[in-house]
Amino acid sequence: MARLNFIVIMILLLLGQCVWAEEVPYTLEDRDRLIRVEAKIEDIDKRFEQIDKRFEQVERRIERLENVMIWGFGLLFTTMIGLLGFVLWDRRTALSPAIRKNKELEERNDKIVKALKEYAYKEPKLAEILRNVGLM
Repeated sequence: MARLNFIVIMILLLLGQCVWAEEVPYTLEDRDRLIRVEAKIEDIDKRFEQIDKRFEQVERRIERLENVMIWGFGLLFTTMIGLLGFVLWDRRTALSPAIRKNKELEERNDKIVKALKEYAYKEPKLAEILRNVGLM
């Protein structure tokens, strides 16, 4: 039995060495295939470079649009604030003469009413008219 085990082990060891000694040849077909693969990889690299250039162009366009929008909104808000300031200024300058004129008319009206009341003490007909109107 030991002898049978020894023979089996020797056969296995000898077969294993034969398998290790075999060399894989590099054929012309393998070389051509490698050249085609390298060419395809170069084409893919060129396409990636083109895509990168397109992305850069799109990014530049987006940046320009952002700048235009920022300037546009800034101009819009500046115009709105300027218009609001103009409206407030115009309101004050337009109302002040009207307020002044209204005060003058009220003072004049008060003077006329006072003069009529004083004259009504001397004239009973005028006093009666002023009572009917509600000024006395």
